[in-house]
Amino acid sequence: MRSHSRALNVVALWVLIALLPPIGTQYFDPVSSILNFVNEGTQNLDNEPPDQATLLSEYDFIVVGAGTAGCVIANRLTEIPKWKVLLVEAGVNENFVMDIPLVANYLQFTAANWKYKTKPSSRYCAGFENQQCNWPRGKVVGGSSVLNYMIYTRGMKSDYDSWEMMGNKGWGWDEVLPYFKKIERFGIPKFDNASYHGYNGYLSVEHAPYRTAKSKAWVKAAQQLGFKYGDHNGPNPSGVSYLQLSMQNGTRHSSSRAYLHPIHKRNNLYLSKGSMVTKLLFDDTKTKVIGVELEKHNIKYKILASKEVIVTAGAINSPQLLMLSGIGPKDHLESMKIPVIKDLPVGYNLMDHIAAGGLQFTVNQQSTPVNTMYILNHLEIVFKWMRTHKGPLSLPGGCEALVFMDLKDKFNTSSWPDFELLFIGVGLNSDPMASRNFGFDDQIYADTYGPLQNTETFMIFPMLMRPKSKGRILLQSRNPKVHPTIIPNYFEYKEDLLKIVEGIKVAIDIARQPALRKIGTKLYDVPIEECLKQGPFGSDEYFACHAQMFTFTIYHQSGTCKMGDKNDPSAVVNERLKVHGIEKLRVIDASIMPEIVSSHTNAPVLMIAEKGADMIKQDWGML
Repeated sequence: MRSHSRALNVVALWVLIALLPPIGTQYFDPVSSILNFVNEGTQNLDNEPPDQATLLSEYDFIVVGAGTAGCVIANRLTEIPKWKVLLVEAGVNENFVMDIPLVANYLQFTAANWKYKTKPSSRYCAGFENQQCNWPRGKVVGGSSVLNYMIYTRGMKSDYDSWEMMGNKGWGWDEVLPYFKKIERFGIPKFDNASYHGYNGYLSVEHAPYRTAKSKAWVKAAQQLGFKYGDHNGPNPSGVSYLQLSMQNGTRHSSSRAYLHPIHKRNNLYLSKGSMVTKLLFDDTKTKVIGVELEKHNIKYKILASKEVIVTAGAINSPQLLMLSGIGPKDHLESMKIPVIKDLPVGYNLMDHIAAGGLQFTVNQQSTPVNTMYILNHLEIVFKWMRTHKGPLSLPGGCEALVFMDLKDKFNTSSWPDFELLFIGVGLNSDPMASRNFGFDDQIYADTYGPLQNTETFMIFPMLMRPKSKGRILLQSRNPKVHPTIIPNYFEYKEDLLKIVEGIKVAIDIARQPALRKIGTKLYDVPIEECLKQGPFGSDEYFACHAQMFTFTIYHQSGTCKMGDKNDPSAVVNERLKVHGIEKLRVIDASIMPEIVSSHTNAPVLMIAEKGADMIKQDWGML
């Protein structure tokens, strides 16, 4: 249980929101004020390593980015007492409110989010403001593990065996499984299996301590259709199951809480917050990285690394930093007037998981809706969570269960899934901030979802897990504070769009099963007017348009510093995660994935970091 002061902070937040009038667009400024309170007013300083007010001129290792991977790397490298490790983070602290799973979507409106947007397109994100998708990324100690929905899925054996077959020795399933087990403090007795799960790791993996009647009906309905219930991180990962989460006792267990808080007193760990690395520094030969340039409190520093610089800034910031430093595609860097240090395909191979957002189902009224406004009017639910960490507030953004499947072999539990159905026990009408969360065009949203009003709903996200289409990150400016250009290139291949349509139809089939019919489940059929030009509601053409209008990112950006053999013209780092042709520089985060895994990506990034840390120790003779 967290401290009493923390509980008071949570009460303060919820009471402040509860005192507001009904929230609509006209009340966005007061909501912003509350979100500023979330961001600034409840800093948790209990166990997070302190900020280094004075920086040394040199460290053994500099780790750029205190996100999911960076926290792991900092923890593991400081296990060597003689190594001084500087962990640099552009954001600031987590706070208490970030621990509340249900409010995950609100965190995107705070300074803890980089607030990226994609380049406008009519082929995807077409129903959003300015035809752009919001791409939230964590700008906070803990990174995107502080903003995400805490879903812990590893990926499948075939994912990692395919990495190895692409020339990445040591990245097959048999080699990565021990690192997944090393991560975990597995707390789901029903799925105890020492061959697949770890019990002594830093990260707690648990089920949420609360389930809605809707999710129970959905899981049962999926079984009625033919899906088997099982462990999606076990030997037969396909099928239906309740979510396994990076959760500890009903609260978020971010990489910061898991990996930094337990070591906050290590005297060889140095954490510099509010510090943005703007450039890598090279020796005179331009073949070796010797340190970084960073800006903190508007003061620029040059800090040296005697051993290595490790870039753990994520699939957007890592390629941005490399390109700003002269490592990237020669033609692009020259067009930006950046001296070319090494011509490498940085920024290419951008991948993401996407869903057709807004697939809504209405049901009969439930006794306890997982609805922000309902909870704010029933503060006993808040007080219960504070006492026990149980109840609706323990559901991560309302997410509860999933189905993994191969669309061509849906009910085979050992198949390599190319699709996921994610169950969310709330609808777009359940939260006054939902439309802004995803960036809907106000008029399109009002016309399509306004009629829902207070109807009880749930959503299914039909998610493409192995997309064929790939995009690119490019610099927009030589100024590191200017966001890069993001071109996700969703649906370049029609095959990706057709799979989402097929997945939507499976979701509808589940909704027709007896368990869901029993609670009055119906597909919400107010159409997107623009899509009726393509075909009648319910047709394949209509649903394809729906996916292109309401293209939801699942925040799994990856691949932009691809791992591969030195003879692979698309590769940026080798199997030791070292940048090709540059000494003393590694990239260790989601950007190194040669192909995106068929799962949510937080757990794989933790694994990549655990394995990468061992590689560093091996290469320096400490393991």
